Amino acid sequence: MIPALRNGRQADTERRRQRVASAVKSAAGNGTPTSVSAIARQAGVDRSFLYRHRDLLEIVHAAELEPAAQDPVGTSPVSRASLQADLANAQARNTRLASRIQQLERRLSQVLGTQAWQESGLGAPADIDEFQRKITRLEQ
Repeated sequence: MIPALRNGRQADTERRRQRVASAVKSAAGNGTPTSVSAIARQAGVDRSFLYRHRDLLEIVHAAELEPAAQDPVGTSPVSRASLQADLANAQARNTRLASRIQQLERRLSQVLGTQAWQESGLGAPADIDEFQRKITRLEQ
């Protein structure tokens, strides 16, 4: 009787494995989300079944990494090259913005320095040169 139970259990396990494999194939074929929970739900098995069978879990994780065969939105899938190009563009923009910020900080520093110098009274007022010229003309 024990061998009969073992054979029945092995047959049940094999049927579940087949359902998981077909669920992964159908999910990859029609572009539905591929996750452990989604595949387990579609195959009618517990997630623990997938975690007990590492080979099936690896198949599910590999299917998660594959781009969808049909893109439901209608746009092309994101590729590694396009992501790298976006990253390079963002880095170049950051470099340009950092340079511009430094330029504006220098300019602001100069303007504030000049303004502080004039308001402190340490510097000569702008119209003193005018007074000097008038004095020179009057003395002549």
